[in-house]
Amino acid sequence: MMFIINWIRRTLSSFGWLNKEARIVFLGLDNAGKTTLLRMLKDNRVAIHTPTLHPHSEQLTLEKVNVTAFDLGGHETARRVWKQYCGNVDAIVFIVDASDRTRFQESAEELKSLLNEEELSNKPFVILGNKIDKQGAASEEELRMHLSLYANETYGKNCRPGRCVRPVEVFMCSIIKKQGYGEAFRWLSHFLQDA
Repeated sequence: MMFIINWIRRTLSSFGWLNKEARIVFLGLDNAGKTTLLRMLKDNRVAIHTPTLHPHSEQLTLEKVNVTAFDLGGHETARRVWKQYCGNVDAIVFIVDASDRTRFQESAEELKSLLNEEELSNKPFVILGNKIDKQGAASEEELRMHLSLYANETYGKNCRPGRCVRPVEVFMCSIIKKQGYGEAFRWLSHFLQDA
């Protein structure tokens, strides 16, 4: 019976009559811009937010994919529950404040921990270097270096499902200025549609 239901869903999706379902988790240190990005994607508006104390989720549609997006706090205590949310997701969006070099090492350690998780070994990772509109923000090259991404499986912005082993890519953005993150989600949608 499940075979028939899955076949019907795949057929409807292939004609564009049914959107794919996906679960994404937004992670990153506190004050990186996770909640701001989620609000921008949901309501297309910028707002000031208090630090996220408890996980919450939103329903979005991104590039013909119905997404349940989980926004988890980034303060040290909240990071303890990250892995509990990662087991049943289709993708990770990891946000880094590109203007705060004092926290690059901390971000790198958290990202490395996630990349080393066996259950995430085939999940696409989008790393967003946010706040590039701020004076002195790191370049993409600098952020890659500080996050030690050259040591991980990174396959480039032209990576598509089936053509790379582990999709991990960096995109620089300014959520406040509405720049850069659209390209990241278009890239990610290729993997979500084929998941």
